[in-house]
Amino acid sequence: MLEKISEWDQALFLWLNQYHLDFMDPIMYFFTQTLPWVPLYIFLIFLVWKAYGKQGWWVILGVLFAILLADQITSALMKPFFERLRPCHDVLINGMIHNYGKCGGMYGFASSHAANSFAIATAMYLGLSFKFPAVRWLFLWAVFFSYTRIYLGVHYPGDILVGAIVGILSGMAGYRLFSYTYTLFKMKGRFDKIKTD
Repeated sequence: MLEKISEWDQALFLWLNQYHLDFMDPIMYFFTQTLPWVPLYIFLIFLVWKAYGKQGWWVILGVLFAILLADQITSALMKPFFERLRPCHDVLINGMIHNYGKCGGMYGFASSHAANSFAIATAMYLGLSFKFPAVRWLFLWAVFFSYTRIYLGVHYPGDILVGAIVGILSGMAGYRLFSYTYTLFKMKGRFDKIKTD
């Protein structure tokens, strides 16, 4: 069964990866990096400040925890455990794929790009959607950010899908941690105020 799923995954990858344009290659490679998205991250921090004020740092800590968790699960745990070659490292299909830019590490299951981006999208959605409903569009950004990995030939769709699931669960965990600590912090603040009154 796993072998069949792997075959389907590879077939879907080859179908998706074949659709590329030369002028888009450097653009997709640019947008698969972290630096182009720094303005987005700064804007999200601004939204957190608008929603929570001085207590917004709890949200930031929750998001950072979600990213750390997602990244460690995929990079430190799953990739060395499953040892699934990236498409660009697989000699059996190497001549059939479009690979632009660096191939990256030897193993690709699961995608850290997908995990990290979906962790951010999930944690921010759960923490900010009550005040800024438009943050749901972060999931579209996460999909695009993840898709660049297929376009560039460094991840299979299955790597992306599982990475996204890990990211969503990590984002939920990061939000829960933030929500719990934020509530405790507010309760402590009220308790301290009562003691001083």
